[in-house]
Amino acid sequence: MADVTLNNATKQYPDGVIGAEEVNLEITDGEFLILVGPSGCGKTTTLEMIAGLQKPTGGEVLIGGEVMNDVPPQDRDLAMVFQDYALYPHKTVRGNMEFGLKYSTDLPEDEKERKVEEAAELLGISDLLDQKPEQLSGGQQQRVALGRAIVREPEVSLLDEPLSNLDAKLRTQMRAELQRLQSQLDVTMIYVTHDQTEAMTMGDRIAILNKGHVQQVGTPAEVYNQPENEFVAQFIGSPSMNIFDATVEGGTVQTEAFVMALDEVADRRDGEQIRFGIRPEDFIVSTDPDAGLTRATVTVVERLGDENLLHLEFLGQDVVARVSEGILPSNGDEVSIDFPPKQVYLFDESGGTFKFRTVKAEGSQRLNQNI
Repeated sequence: MADVTLNNATKQYPDGVIGAEEVNLEITDGEFLILVGPSGCGKTTTLEMIAGLQKPTGGEVLIGGEVMNDVPPQDRDLAMVFQDYALYPHKTVRGNMEFGLKYSTDLPEDEKERKVEEAAELLGISDLLDQKPEQLSGGQQQRVALGRAIVREPEVSLLDEPLSNLDAKLRTQMRAELQRLQSQLDVTMIYVTHDQTEAMTMGDRIAILNKGHVQQVGTPAEVYNQPENEFVAQFIGSPSMNIFDATVEGGTVQTEAFVMALDEVADRRDGEQIRFGIRPEDFIVSTDPDAGLTRATVTVVERLGDENLLHLEFLGQDVVARVSEGILPSNGDEVSIDFPPKQVYLFDESGGTFKFRTVKAEGSQRLNQNI
């Protein structure tokens, strides 16, 4: 295994576009780190700097404590799995996996065969070793690509959106398999995705990027409950956090629809423009329109089995509340909504967070109720 460190790593392309800027990351031995963000945020550029496919124009990339800026990809003890699998169509599964050992020239052939068979058994594809890629399903091809990477027993494994070509059911299955594989191999794994659900369910920690900059690094619980800024707050979580414009007046947060007294704004200047956030699951919703702090109109109801997502017209925008299955209004109905003050987020004019919600204890009762 090896740790991976990026010190102010920057990549500016010849046309002047900055792919990643002053990226600072410390990834420990055996850690599963997720790089997540929207398209063009710099996550793939960051991964390629680690891989040696892009040379930093500033800063340093270190693997195992050694600076790698001028070390070519083949001389770095790492393996990479791409979105398109990149399997050779004329080679069998065995041949594709053996290709991962191409540069292990001092390894006897019987040892290469042993490594391939062990990796195939670990991935559950031993019976496919003599087949060619065209005979395999998408999930099987993905396992072969993973096998080609792990057969080398690299210190670091890099994965660039490897599940994006799979259907939803296979993606869910492969997420679990990748976690099992990483745990069994105890390898440092860095995984790029634009899917925040993958990020939240797979990694030890998540690094959220936007516009080439790292916005926050933390555990899934940390980035969900304590987002450092409004971008992270809205990007992490599905459905996204609901955010409204608000004004500070006399120690209260005021909008067109409600006024809420909060200690966190007691010392802030009157007239300051802030943003007010609430997670979908933190709404209190009642079908009695007079039961809550304010009212909203139901526009869409998404039934998800044991819960429903209510799309509400509120303060001139579409907001989403996650409620229990027993709350099932019709489109056009008026409902009451409330926000527990402890569950509210507040963001300043620069987008920084200055109030986080209080994390609920495990097993706490659902707040939404039919009053």
